[in-house]
Amino acid sequence: MTFINYAAKEINCKIVYYGPGLGGKTTNLQHIYTKTAPDRKGKLISLATETDRTLFFDFLPLDLGTIRGFTTRFHLYTVPGQVFYDASRKLILKGVDGVIFVADSQTERMEANIESIRNLEDNLEEYGFKLWSLPYALQFNKRDLANIMPPDEMYRMLNYKREPTFEAVATSGRGVFETLKSVAKQILVDLRRK
Repeated sequence: MTFINYAAKEINCKIVYYGPGLGGKTTNLQHIYTKTAPDRKGKLISLATETDRTLFFDFLPLDLGTIRGFTTRFHLYTVPGQVFYDASRKLILKGVDGVIFVADSQTERMEANIESIRNLEDNLEEYGFKLWSLPYALQFNKRDLANIMPPDEMYRMLNYKREPTFEAVATSGRGVFETLKSVAKQILVDLRRK
């Protein structure tokens, strides 16, 4: 749910990185934060639990343009990966404008990916959202490891709506900005239609 700040002439949009624990959500945000110019981003906030972290920061992209004279500020969030933090996951999804699902490419993590994507669907439904109606992208992370599934097999198991899909190595930044730009552009297209 976008928030319009008329005084600052800003449209604020929320993108949530969702996926299983240790799949690379935090690494995605840390890479984006590190590579974004200091004058274009807010403070990186980390809420740590015993076994996981939730990160948040906002930024103004340089190359996505304006809408009716308003600049667009994106607020990026990660959710805790572990299922027992489901209440936190739900809370972070409140008011979401777009979702990036970060799937762990390791063969032994496929069940966790499937469980997490089902959890995403359930949690979105509690707010009246359907995944097929939201700006959404799928990222196959950890493509640099040896024990990974072929991308076409991952796509067959995890694809939801023929969403844009990206292979990534978040530790090096490969595929990170491409995934983010895909969802940001989908959000902007939706905003321009409204």
